[in-house]
Amino acid sequence: MTHTARLVNSCCGEWEVYVPTDTPVPREWPEHLFARTSPIPTVAERTAALAGLGYEIVPGQRWAWDELDDDDTGPVRLVASVTVRLIGSEASR
Repeated sequence: MTHTARLVNSCCGEWEVYVPTDTPVPREWPEHLFARTSPIPTVAERTAALAGLGYEIVPGQRWAWDELDDDDTGPVRLVASVTVRLIGSEASR
């Protein structure tokens, strides 16, 4: 089974990576807080954080970036996502 991990700059601007799972309560999703606003966590840092949560990036997958802008005049929030799986599991085919 795969999931889509997300890297976001939270409400306070600090970076966090989390893995939305089948659990309906977001507070129970695996998450890692980087406790900084900049620089953006590197791929190595994100990979290590995911491993600490028990996930690995599915081979061949890369982080994809998107902008969330609720207001044309407001700040833009960056969001990145990548397909992950539990460490040691086979990717869904």
